[in-house]
Amino acid sequence: MGLLGRREPNWATWSRLRHRDAPDGMVHWLRDRGSLTARLKAASKDSFRVNVLRQGWARPLYSEARLLGMRRGGIAIIREVELICDGVPWVFARTLIPVRSLTGATRRLSLLGERPLGEVLFADPTMQRGVTQMARLLPGHSLFITATQHLSPTKVIWGRRTLFHLAKKPLLVNEIFLPDIPENDK
Repeated sequence: MGLLGRREPNWATWSRLRHRDAPDGMVHWLRDRGSLTARLKAASKDSFRVNVLRQGWARPLYSEARLLGMRRGGIAIIREVELICDGVPWVFARTLIPVRSLTGATRRLSLLGERPLGEVLFADPTMQRGVTQMARLLPGHSLFITATQHLSPTKVIWGRRTLFHLAKKPLLVNEIFLPDIPENDK
């Protein structure tokens, strides 16, 4: 389940990314610290569902492994889904859960099926939100290719990734905002 190509975007925190001029309509999605699942459900008037594209053991991208503190060559459960609102994919999400994070109660993360991860994360009192990075993704980037493979051609998309901890165990959530996401959901 490797990503096509292995080229990665330049991930940066918001303070370092500003000079790249994220589009105004994307800023509120990139900077929001609440539950994306809850926000998408509200914006789509509860016409929301998760479409699981793939889930299985694989090697993370280099920067993903580094952020998760994984050893070179380590594997993780990688779950890739589309978050569908009003029948249209608005977000491509890629979650990485290292082997060491799948012990005790956090083992349930490997059994989500079509249940949104955000519901589990934001309901868990042990959840801690770590660093969030943003990036502009271009056609040559591996995440761009994977996120847009079922869509009409587009030139640029934006994404963010956040390191979460459940019961002090790390997992990484990439959220790639697809072209049909509304610029203003309020």
